[in-house]
Parts: sequence; C-alpha cells; structure tokens
Amino acid sequence: MLKLGIIGTNWITQQFIDAAHESGEWQLTSVYSRHQARADEFAAANHVTATFTDLNTFFTTGDFEAVYIASPNSLHFTQAKLAIEHDKHVIVEKPAVANQAEFEQLDRCLQAHPDVLMFEAARQIHETNFKRVQTQLSKLERIQGATLTYMKYSSRYDAVRNGEEPNIFSLKFAGGALQDLGVYLAYDAVGWFGMPEEVAYYPTLMRTKVDAKGVAVLRYPSFTVTLNVGKTSNSYLPSEINGLRDTIVMDNAAELAKITYYDNAGHAQNIGVAPDDNPMLAEARDFAMVINDPVNHQTEYQVWRQLSRNVNKLLFNLRQTAHLYFSDDERQGR
Repeated sequence: MLKLGIIGTNWITQQFIDAAHESGEWQLTSVYSRHQARADEFAAANHVTATFTDLNTFFTTGDFEAVYIASPNSLHFTQAKLAIEHDKHVIVEKPAVANQAEFEQLDRCLQAHPDVLMFEAARQIHETNFKRVQTQLSKLERIQGATLTYMKYSSRYDAVRNGEEPNIFSLKFAGGALQDLGVYLAYDAVGWFGMPEEVAYYPTLMRTKVDAKGVAVLRYPSFTVTLNVGKTSNSYLPSEINGLRDTIVMDNAAELAKITYYDNAGHAQNIGVAPDDNPMLAEARDFAMVINDPVNHQTEYQVWRQLSRNVNKLLFNLRQTAHLYFSDDERQGR
C-alpha cells in the first residue's frame, strides 16, 4: 500500500482520493492546505489526522511516498520541484506546468533524483476507450482530419461576470480555456496523431485577458485537426475523426464515454466500453503499478513522460501564436 500526500482540497482532489482508495493501492496519510481549518475539515472527512499548512514541513515530516498536486496551475512547478527535491514521487494535475522552461527544469531535477517518478494526471490516456480509438485509427485506410470539441460552462465564470478574477480565469495563475479544458483535446490530438507541423490558436478573450473560448488548428502533413474549447458556454457536439469513407465518433472528446465506428456503408458499431464510475480509477492503478515496479514498467512511464512533454510544448506553442502570456512565462523569460 503506497502512502499518499495531497496538495489541494477541491473536488478533483477528492475524486482522485476516492479512485486511489478504490484501486486498493493507496492510503491517504497527509493533507496540505494553506488554511488550517480547511486542512482539518478535509482530513477529517477522509479519516486522516496529519495536516500541514507549511509546504517545507509537509515534505520534510509528512509520512508519504507520493504527492498528488491539484493546486492552481501556476503553483504546480514550484510544488512539484520541492517534492522531487525531497524524493517524493509526483502526481500533478494537468496541465503539469505552464511552459517548456518549467518542464525542462523539472526534467533536470528528476535527473538529479533518479529514483523519483513524475506523472501528469491525464486520466483519459489511461482509460480503455482512449486506447480503443488508438487501435481503430490504426485500421483506417487513411486519416483525413478530425474535429474535437470540449466546451463546458464554468461555475467560476459567474464570478468573472460579477467583476472578480478567479484563479482559473487569471493570467497570474496560468488560467483560461486552453489550459484548463484544451489540455484534454491536446492529449487526444498528440496521443492519436502525434505532434503537428504547424499550429495556430484563435481565442476569444474575456475581461481578465485570458481566453474564454477558442479554436485551435493543428496542421499535419496530410490532414488538419481542429480543437474547439470553451469555458463560457456548453457544447453537446460530438467529436469525430474522418477516415476515407469511415468515421470514428466520440460523444465527448474528454469524457470518451461512448465510441462509435461508422464503416464504409454507414453501419454503426459501438467499439467502446462502459467507463468506470470514477474516471480517475485507471490512472490511480497505473501510477501505483509503475511506482511499485519501475524497472518492468519503464516503457509505459517513458511514453507517458514524452506525451506530457509534447502536450506541454503544444499548449505553449498555441498560446504563443495568440500572444497569450502568463506571469510564469515572464518569470521564465518566455
């Protein structure tokens, strides 16, 4: 049983803890929050007694082998770096870091601590339906393009409309639609098609200067992939990958709950499986698998690391085309 510490006490943290416990591989032992009352409340709800409000104390005296980080995006880098320096395995919510400079610094830090593993919690790439799409793609005679959509109205957008600046809609905290929801589509695109040759992002900016929604165009040698992303409206549009006369259709490019293959004659075949009730269960199992036996699972680990690296590069390059710069970029010299 692996001992787990957590940074962040929001709904996604609870979902990961539930998945970790359901996997039978993890035990939550330590909770960090900036606020003692919140740390105590969250810990009590999860039957944990060790709480911390100081990060150095958390990493120095906390009884855990791996930390799950679900803080605001701009804090991921410093917290992950501190964890690695204390020889703790890192599971960081996507997007892992804001730019390539931060990613490269963490790579160097990992090289100095070779026994430490770092995972980006890109849950969908660990799910069966993501892999079913990969398998079906290999059977297509030809890929002619894809349109992937993920648009979801954010409850925090109401605060923006009331004159506030929540973290997820702030450049200071590396927020915006592309980083928060577009990362799912970026993982789909890179995981299924590889890295594009050219990219462009056309955002609609909100008052806080982040992208409320946007369209990304990824150009490959023989086809184009379009990503539609947004946090200020809902979309129920399916996503699809176009073959020659056949098509793969997904009910939702991020959730991947239903995958349908339409053959040359237009006949539909369900090629997916029913998803887990907790969408983070597969990744919780996979992370534990690699930590428990890193030698025999090094291939999977390196594939995930390279995919994370490529997605980070893609998101950064897309932002550059739209002149969207975070405070983190300024600190790293862009």
